[in-house]
Amino acid sequence: MNEADWRTWAEQATTGLGLVDAGLRLRWLNPAMAEALALGPRRAVGQPLATLLGDRAIEAQAARARDMQRTMHWRGLALPGDRQCDAALQPLDADTLLLEVHVLATPAAEESPVSASLRGLAHEVKNPLAGLRGAAQLLERRVGEPELKALAGVVIAEADRLAALADRLLRRGGAPRREALNMHAVLERVIALLEAEPVPLVIRQDYDPSLPELLGDADRLQQLLLNLARNAREAGARTLVLRTRAEHGVRVGDRRLRTALRLDVTDDGAGVPAALRDTLFEPLVSGRADGTGLGLALAREIAHEHGGELRHGGGPGATTFTLLLPLEH
Repeated sequence: MNEADWRTWAEQATTGLGLVDAGLRLRWLNPAMAEALALGPRRAVGQPLATLLGDRAIEAQAARARDMQRTMHWRGLALPGDRQCDAALQPLDADTLLLEVHVLATPAAEESPVSASLRGLAHEVKNPLAGLRGAAQLLERRVGEPELKALAGVVIAEADRLAALADRLLRRGGAPRREALNMHAVLERVIALLEAEPVPLVIRQDYDPSLPELLGDADRLQQLLLNLARNAREAGARTLVLRTRAEHGVRVGDRRLRTALRLDVTDDGAGVPAALRDTLFEPLVSGRADGTGLGLALAREIAHEHGGELRHGGGPGATTFTLLLPLEH
């Protein structure tokens, strides 16, 4: 990647990025870094690194990183506005170092095990997502075929969606941003993504068109559904049936919902191994040697965030995951 392309990528990155000179002063920063430091570029450029990060001890440590050409990491540094960050300083050459700043927030008081795992995952994926988005932008500009431009646009939109999800996981509580949405529109977006994959599933829709809108976070619900679909494909499914209905008087946890949306996601794969049925939704539980065990745990957590529930039933050849979401506002 040449310097112009790198600058394009860095300007879009959601991680704070800056270039530091051999004198350990900030030479350049991207918008995310300016936001993290709560400083405009004009005020930030030229400031000593130790001043920007609020710790005098950083100067000696950064000098060692420069002189020894080794990466230095800092955890829990204070930022303006009672915030904290993790930072890394990586030498690029004898005169230039790359500074990365990841803004953190105090975890929720009762953070679930899957949230704790996902915060670490979100921290790691933000930069690769920015690189993916930058590459897709370059492709979008250079390809001539409308179909390829559209596919590049899908990559950009998905990178933006996942970056937004990562940001929310790294911020206080990671609470969903709820607004009125049509669940069928979310489903159609998921279908479009699945059909763009190299070996697409055959998808059948059985929708109830009379269903009203519900309050939810479209990005998170889309992630829930993608996790279920990809879990089905990894279990050998070829066909996926998406069925929506209204259900009355359904019990979710210790509450009884007057009206709920019921979404059944049924696949013809191998099903869930009997040994995993009782722990299926727990973090780091997977039936595959290369599985992360986070997909279904995250899916159920998203359902709980929306005041709903995710259940499992059926068996080989007809495995069903049922999502229940409240319809009353």
